[in-house]
Amino acid sequence: MLELDIIKPHLRLELDDSEEDALLETYATAAQRYVENHIGRNLYATAGEIPKDPETGEPTDDHALVLDDDITAAMLLLIGHWYVNRESVVVGVTASEVPMAVDALICPYRHFYFA
Repeated sequence: MLELDIIKPHLRLELDDSEEDALLETYATAAQRYVENHIGRNLYATAGEIPKDPETGEPTDDHALVLDDDITAAMLLLIGHWYVNRESVVVGVTASEVPMAVDALICPYRHFYFA
């Protein structure tokens, strides 16, 4: 969903350096899933990607969310965090959690299910 030409400048990597592209793509997918799981909604790059009923043309995903700047920023923060902190625990360093800004950016988009 997030392209490498957006991710690499955020990480201050050269666009033509492809050594860690596979890792960055894995982080990008994980960041998308992290956000989707925390907001309870599916992300789409554009409104045109939201599935539609073939008969009515109406969206079939009532809780679809089109990628915007807030979600992009949250995903970039996650990717940057994971890129710098490649292990779940770093010995001898202060504990490092997911950046608080991620939650602040994605919280307004949460969908709550009521039974």
